Amino acid sequence: MFESFNRLFPVWAILFALLAAFLPAPFVELKSLIQPLLALIMFVMGLTLSLSDFATVLRAPKAIGIGVVLQYALMPLAALIISHLLDLSPELTIGMVLVGATSGGTASNVITWLAGGNVALSVSMTMVSTLLSVVMTPFLVWAYMGTSIEVPVAGMLMSIAQLVIAPIVLGTLVHQFASRTLARIEPALASIAMVAIVVIIAIVVALNAGRLASLGPIVALAVIAHNGVGLIGGYSLARVLGMDPRDSRTIAIEVGMQNSGLAASLASQFFTAGAALPGALFSVWHNISGSLLAGYWKRRALPAAATTEGQH
Repeated sequence: MFESFNRLFPVWAILFALLAAFLPAPFVELKSLIQPLLALIMFVMGLTLSLSDFATVLRAPKAIGIGVVLQYALMPLAALIISHLLDLSPELTIGMVLVGATSGGTASNVITWLAGGNVALSVSMTMVSTLLSVVMTPFLVWAYMGTSIEVPVAGMLMSIAQLVIAPIVLGTLVHQFASRTLARIEPALASIAMVAIVVIIAIVVALNAGRLASLGPIVALAVIAHNGVGLIGGYSLARVLGMDPRDSRTIAIEVGMQNSGLAASLASQFFTAGAALPGALFSVWHNISGSLLAGYWKRRALPAAATTEGQH
């Protein structure tokens, strides 16, 4: 039951975004829940991690290193360039850069599995980039936007530590004592995280409902372009740097699918509701594009050598 429900993630995201756009009032009342919901998502992610997952990082340092470097080098720069090309306002630009400067999204692990990618690499990349986000997200936003807008680096750093790292650590500790029980209810845990993401999307859309008609199309274009750069650039650059097709698919998904829920949360907390709009729309779109890409790649068989090497 939960698997079927989870598979419709993009559908739920679109439906609730539309509901919030046309009936914003109930969701606006929930705006104080954005940060707690994000912490819940990170806690659930922690519940799925074990100490052996951390050991995986040591077994594939090259692939993880390439993926994480591409994520933090390519995505914030692409966000800034796209924002300038589309002449976005400073508040929307900060929202775009925030999306680019965050870690990999939790949904990327599911999309990687559906695409026939390297799930262990995906989980490891998400884990490493999430831990690095405590420093990298505030630093990159300051580096790209600090001259045009005041960036509260210390506040963002502390907020990420509280909303991301602490819940993940707590979830991982719980996993050590209840791994068998958690394994049985993992689909339900994924459903909890998915519902939380959908509610965050709906709240941010509701907060911007009055401006969707004027801002929605241009922000949607920016988000689609940004996600496309991540997916295409992640795959192409990974291949150029010597990764096999299976790992390149994984890196592409990790680079292209950002923790846009975190971006929306930080934007609403430290900047404006408008700055959270790119994160909300990215959350909707990257699950759609990721699902479509996974379906396409699943139908295109990997070379036998790459498949064997990836499984090994």
